[in-house]
Amino acid sequence: MPRVSIGMPVYNGERYLRFSLESLLGQSFGDFELVISDNASTDGTQDICRGYEARDRRVRYTRTDSNIGGPANFRRVFRLCTGEYHKWSTADDYWDLTTIEKCVAVLDRHPDVALVYPKSLLEDADGNLLQRYDDHLHLMEDSAVQRFKKVVETATLCHAHLGVLRRSAMEQTALIGNEVASDLRFLAEMSLYGKFYVVPEYLFHRRFHEASSSWDRQSSDWQRQYYDPSHRSLFGLHTWRRYFNLGLAVVRAPLPGAEKWSLLHYVARKARWQRRKLWAELKSLGHIRT
Repeated sequence: MPRVSIGMPVYNGERYLRFSLESLLGQSFGDFELVISDNASTDGTQDICRGYEARDRRVRYTRTDSNIGGPANFRRVFRLCTGEYHKWSTADDYWDLTTIEKCVAVLDRHPDVALVYPKSLLEDADGNLLQRYDDHLHLMEDSAVQRFKKVVETATLCHAHLGVLRRSAMEQTALIGNEVASDLRFLAEMSLYGKFYVVPEYLFHRRFHEASSSWDRQSSDWQRQYYDPSHRSLFGLHTWRRYFNLGLAVVRAPLPGAEKWSLLHYVARKARWQRRKLWAELKSLGHIRT
């Protein structure tokens, strides 16, 4: 079993896929598997991946018969991986060649750390630097309550889930779900199982371009296509589901009763502050008519 699994969910990623794969296969830490889950791509993604699979024994390529949506593909590739540590990696972005080595060193040194990730460089489609970005999620507090609240209050752009994570902690969570911004909810849930450590170097290069999920995607049509392309579920009530899932994460976590009640009260209070949005979501589904 490899020490690290890199899981790459990809859909029509041919534009940057080779560059991204090279940044992973060239890592200074070599004890890993790279599992690619192709979400029924219709471009040249399959041919590119098959080529890398043939050349490097660490690469394993799989493909879905139909588009299952972005979050489901993240979950699928996680289930296909086996490593002690897990790293999701997207086909648009790329990494400094020392990233995994530096993250693994922290996890090996600190068994109470569940997630390690570096600082980020935001780049445009041509690789030009837009911004040096710090998520401010270096969460080394002993208190899970403090860590959870910090994630909920602070996280905006979601980069930390693309770091190197302790698989045993991930298995306790619901992973990334089908509600909008479920990656941020996942981070909050992870904080209940361990500390977050930020490698103080800019090692992650995140691309912003019109075909990426990191672009501004507020339209309901795009959200439906990304989260539920098969139209198999009731789509909507994202704020309701966000707070319900946050509460469920707290209930599942191995916390003392007093800490659970404290966090449940916190989640309920946050939801109450969003009551206008919650009400609007109900009306938009036609559940309440005025």
